[in-house]
Amino acid sequence: MTDPTTDNAGQTEDRADSRASLEALRAEIAKAVVGQDPAVTGLVVALLCRGHVLLEGVPGVAKTLLVRTLASALELDTKRVQFTPDLMPSDVTGSLVYDTRTAEFSFQPGPVFTNLLLADEINRTPPKTQSSLLEAMEERQVTVDGTPRPLPEPFLVAATQNPVEYEGTYPLPEAQLDRFLLKLTIPLPSRQDEIAVLTRHAEGFNPRDLHAAGVRPVAGAADLETARASVAKTVVSPEITAYVVDICRATRESPSLSLGVSPRGATALLATARAWAWLTGRDYVIPDDVKALALPTLRHRVQLRPEAEMEGVTADSVINAILAHVPVPR
Repeated sequence: MTDPTTDNAGQTEDRADSRASLEALRAEIAKAVVGQDPAVTGLVVALLCRGHVLLEGVPGVAKTLLVRTLASALELDTKRVQFTPDLMPSDVTGSLVYDTRTAEFSFQPGPVFTNLLLADEINRTPPKTQSSLLEAMEERQVTVDGTPRPLPEPFLVAATQNPVEYEGTYPLPEAQLDRFLLKLTIPLPSRQDEIAVLTRHAEGFNPRDLHAAGVRPVAGAADLETARASVAKTVVSPEITAYVVDICRATRESPSLSLGVSPRGATALLATARAWAWLTGRDYVIPDDVKALALPTLRHRVQLRPEAEMEGVTADSVINAILAHVPVPR
């Protein structure tokens, strides 16, 4: 007969090992990417919650390098699609190809069949191609010719968009923005971080050769699976659940917003708070976990009124004001 005490001890050790492996990602990614710890944490949270990430930042702030380095440190397959106005849905999902030798059609998988898909400049392609990712993101499968084809596990879409250039772009509709678990802003580096970046390049750093930069796998799919099981057991008290609901309901009543957070957004905030609590070493959620993930989880799920936008109000400032006013459970 198996000793349950031994089993519990083994499970606790596995959870600790998987947490340590995921925490080691920061140090490993720092070998190639300087000063983007919040974005790294956000990507790990998304992987733990089986969600997807929208990365927003001006060109040249290492968005692509960040995703490639994460995939290398997790030993996961990754593919990159450059979204352009002439990109077709089949260029993303795959298509049926006629084989003259067998006189039959066979399915040729598209780049979406990977673990980490980098959808570069997703707002540069028309809505028809943007929507080709919806089924993949939500159902984790692609249906071609009536046949559903499951995607690999884990699966994460990291889509990038440029916040300052709108000519020739197709803004993502609210319904599709809501499919992204997190929206992470990638800021320009500080002076010290930029000096560090240039120093690395002067010493011969090649962003296309991560192996030469010393990036090694420190975790894998098994660690993610163990971590996800642990996150699912993280305790959420009724008071924390009510706190999340109150925050989301307050966005619907804000005079600065024409669109507030939906129940799906409330569910997303609860999930990301649980993942953050687990990453910080706790098996229960506290209000600070909710506050820590509120901005990246909610900022893309609200819509400003035109008059508020003209006054310089931002989604982040509205959410921060709501966090300051909603009573915190004790």
